[in-house]
Amino acid sequence: MATEVDRGVAPQGWEVEQTGIEHVPDSARRGSPRDMFWPWAAANLSFFGIAYGVYIVGFGLNLWQSLVAALVGALASFALVGLVALAGTRAGAPTMTLGRAAYGYHGNKLPTLFSYISLVGWETVLVSLATLATGTVLGRLSGGLAGNGVLAVAFALIALITIVVGVYGYGVILRVQRWFTWMFVLMTAVYFAIMLPKLDLTAAAALPAGSTASLFGAIALTASGLGLGWVNCGADYSRYLPRSSAPAAVAGWTTFGASSAPIVLMFFGVLLTASNPGLAEAAGADPVGALAAPLPTWFLIPYLVTAILGFVAGAIMDIYSSGLNLLALGLRVPRTLAVLIDGVLMVLGGVYIVFFAPDFFGPFQAFLISIGVVMASWAAVFLVDLLLHRGGGYTESDLYRSSGVHGALNPAGVTSLVVASVIGLGTVTSFDPNVAEVLGYLLTDTARDGSVGASNLGVFLAFGVAGALYAVLSTTVWRPRSRVIR
Repeated sequence: MATEVDRGVAPQGWEVEQTGIEHVPDSARRGSPRDMFWPWAAANLSFFGIAYGVYIVGFGLNLWQSLVAALVGALASFALVGLVALAGTRAGAPTMTLGRAAYGYHGNKLPTLFSYISLVGWETVLVSLATLATGTVLGRLSGGLAGNGVLAVAFALIALITIVVGVYGYGVILRVQRWFTWMFVLMTAVYFAIMLPKLDLTAAAALPAGSTASLFGAIALTASGLGLGWVNCGADYSRYLPRSSAPAAVAGWTTFGASSAPIVLMFFGVLLTASNPGLAEAAGADPVGALAAPLPTWFLIPYLVTAILGFVAGAIMDIYSSGLNLLALGLRVPRTLAVLIDGVLMVLGGVYIVFFAPDFFGPFQAFLISIGVVMASWAAVFLVDLLLHRGGGYTESDLYRSSGVHGALNPAGVTSLVVASVIGLGTVTSFDPNVAEVLGYLLTDTARDGSVGASNLGVFLAFGVAGALYAVLSTTVWRPRSRVIR
């Protein structure tokens, strides 16, 4: 079993990747920045992107406000993922291992724990959505005869595919995601062609305008569900790129690959919802199943296969990165075993969502906003540290020991994360009544029920507070050492 200080080796062909969170030396790196397009495009090119457009309109926005929310939420949040990817090429290590520079070797375990929860939560949501869509579509084809037995078989197969590809790792993921991307583009084009005649542009143009607070709330939901859900994975794939890769190309291909499909899909979802107001309510229980309701019978199976593989593509990326997070937390096992552990947790969570949870959107929105606040705080600290203190690169060997230059604990990073997260969680609200009682504790009842609560400004506030606080603390009170030894 490899240890943290061993050198990583880039996987070849269809072999199982043996590298965990070890540093990847320059001699083992290959590829070009454009390779980042394929995994990120496949992971975000699914029919669930259309559901985000449905949810945006649900904030009471008009057509142009909805389009702004989709565009800003996607581009701004995925740009953060692109910036994090730069650190991967600079240091040749996974994202949450690189976080040790900003938080310290042991201090980094706090944000890594939240990152791990986020990733396991996401892979659980995606596998569950694929299963729910299967039940809805097959139920329609069978005249309502598809029951829990069918759901159980579908769930088992979907989870198995996700875990197996995650175990194989980086090389196989890049190959599979390239195939998925081309298939998704073709099937999505067919879906658009079928649904275009059903759009009512007059109704879309007549949507009443919503408040500015609602617009910010929609942006916060979109950013939390898109880029902020991936920002803690940005360096996991770029770490195998040559150190000489152009920074603008690495960030650009990552951002473009991740954001281009969701923007188009959300725009289409906005138009669909404006044309069919009942779609928003139906999407609350089974978003992708609701999108299949107007489809002709002949396209249901192609739609189902595309929907399933779209969710699997995202879940594969999540389970791969969550395995790396588990290693960064200090668990000394092979990467493949870490992925299997994550798979067990994913299955347990999925069973609850598919077979026991009464609703999907309420718990989902609560999860997005809560974890989005923490991930926004983490991203701000990570990126400010990269900008202010890593201009000469990372002290790579010291990322793997508490006695190194990065130390066991960086008080500036941990303090900034905790303070910003507390403020952020205290200024967001949730559609889930159970979670709503816990969040928003810094708001008055009037503010929670009014425009402030609707805006979920805590996501933006957390990002700004964390970045500003770390910039001040790390340059005045707790200045990090940043010597570089390779």
